[in-house]
Amino acid sequence: MAVASTSLASQMSGPKSATSISCPQFSGLRKSFSKLDNSVSFSTSQAFFQTVDSHLRLSADRKGCRAVVAMAGSGKFFVGGNWKCNGTKDSISKLVSDLNNAQLESDVDVVVAPPFLYIDQVKNSLTDRIEVSAQNCWTGKGGAFTGEISVEQVKDLGCKWVILGHSERRHVIGENDEFIGKKAAYALSQGVGVIAYAIPSWDNVVIAYEPVWAIGTGKVASPEQAQEVHVAVRDWLTKNVSAEVASKTRIIYGGSVNGSNSSDLAKKEDIDGFLVGGASLKGPEFATIVNSVTAKKVAA
Repeated sequence: MAVASTSLASQMSGPKSATSISCPQFSGLRKSFSKLDNSVSFSTSQAFFQTVDSHLRLSADRKGCRAVVAMAGSGKFFVGGNWKCNGTKDSISKLVSDLNNAQLESDVDVVVAPPFLYIDQVKNSLTDRIEVSAQNCWTGKGGAFTGEISVEQVKDLGCKWVILGHSERRHVIGENDEFIGKKAAYALSQGVGVIAYAIPSWDNVVIAYEPVWAIGTGKVASPEQAQEVHVAVRDWLTKNVSAEVASKTRIIYGGSVNGSNSSDLAKKEDIDGFLVGGASLKGPEFATIVNSVTAKKVAA
């Protein structure tokens, strides 16, 4: 499967209102979306962002979230660790050892994404309990594309996932929606799972929401703020795709998630897991985040 995540750095469109002032930090969103099916154009994603904005602006009129904490979606809790451009052979060996020795709850899908250079090392030494993801891939088959990585090469290394459209790829490298969409569509066509943007099927998709201001800053959305956006995403899926897709698609939160805040975030019923950055480089802390799934069993 391919893991693809996209970000929207610009202000979402739509008229401003008094209630919108209460959550201006949501002006930057990161999600994994694309064409919903062969008949839906990229303009659909714009409608999605506008709808999420509308949900946020109307949040002041809501009575609050549902009282019983349980996953609103039917998918398994999902925790991904994005190691980004970090690590050496020695440090990764230590991290893998820590992960191999960690006691992880069984009802969680756990995925880590090492730098491409170290995928083979990780695959050959990491427990089968944890799956391995690539951090990027090309838009199609290999060829004369210096420095790029094809989906076929990712699969050859044994990866079932790929992260696409991360905000750092967008803001630093300059990737746009269309380019990310092509990557996601091709990865999914080759059976690699995606948190993605241009997709023919939702079967292998995980949606990641992350406020741009929370990436690597140490700032994290409150559980209530994150829940509000996750509800809006699921509502959008219900209305624009289907209730079945809305139920089974996992919507995960990212942005300075750590061992101290993961349990409170996990208690929210529409938060189906996490995409973790810096804390995923610390084996014991990453295990704590994985095991925060137990918070789902606690009543609000």
